[in-house]
Amino acid sequence: MASSTLKPLGAALLLAALAWPVSSPAETGPAPATATAPIPRTAEGKPDLSGIWQVLGEAEYDLEPHAGRRDAPPGPGVVDSGTIPYRPEALAQRQRNFEARGKDDPRLKCFVLGVPRGVYYQAPFQIFQRPADLTLVHQFGNQVRTIRTDGSLHPAEQHQELWLGDSRGRWDGDTLVVDVTDFNEETWLDRAGNFHSEELHVIERWTLIDANTIDYRATLDDPKVYTKPWTINVLLHRRRDRGFQLIEDYCYTLDYAPFYPHKEGK
Repeated sequence: MASSTLKPLGAALLLAALAWPVSSPAETGPAPATATAPIPRTAEGKPDLSGIWQVLGEAEYDLEPHAGRRDAPPGPGVVDSGTIPYRPEALAQRQRNFEARGKDDPRLKCFVLGVPRGVYYQAPFQIFQRPADLTLVHQFGNQVRTIRTDGSLHPAEQHQELWLGDSRGRWDGDTLVVDVTDFNEETWLDRAGNFHSEELHVIERWTLIDANTIDYRATLDDPKVYTKPWTINVLLHRRRDRGFQLIEDYCYTLDYAPFYPHKEGK
């Protein structure tokens, strides 16, 4: 009796699955904001990116498509072209980084995550927006970044090799376009050892596709490491948990935790 009961049920499930509508690739991308789904705006009429945001996905583990491994879940990748176009010598360095990822990842040393890694790292960050700038405060490592939108240019002095680069933004319609230059070479792009040099140049595009979702795209160019520019794309989601706020994560202080607070004056 069990067998005769299961066969019709299995056939019904199969027919239901075949009848289920399948979206084409064009239908699965982020939908633009519409009149029925307005985006928040500032008093000046610009899209308001203020809020606490966090990525859902596996980009932090590896930007490229990857199978699951002991230190990372599987992921489809976020590189538009599928793989990062490394120069041969840089690809060899990336492989060395991968093999030493358990000790050499700057994240493990609580260094600043850098740009763009801080955006898709799996911890929240908060955006404070004013007419002349945006300030990004990241939960991990107290990373604070300023994007100037006052029309000012990059400093004339070059090669300062900043951890977060120098960010200058402008509005292209409802998209914030940010030009970031003047990096050092100390940060990685993910836990798999993808990296850059001090010649890195990043163009970010931040677009609200609805009130609670940002479409984030970053194009990376580095002639010392890559054969051509390449682009990543992730979605950022507004944290709407009741009472949610950033919690200080000064991980570089953990080594000193056993010694504090002082006891008996020692």
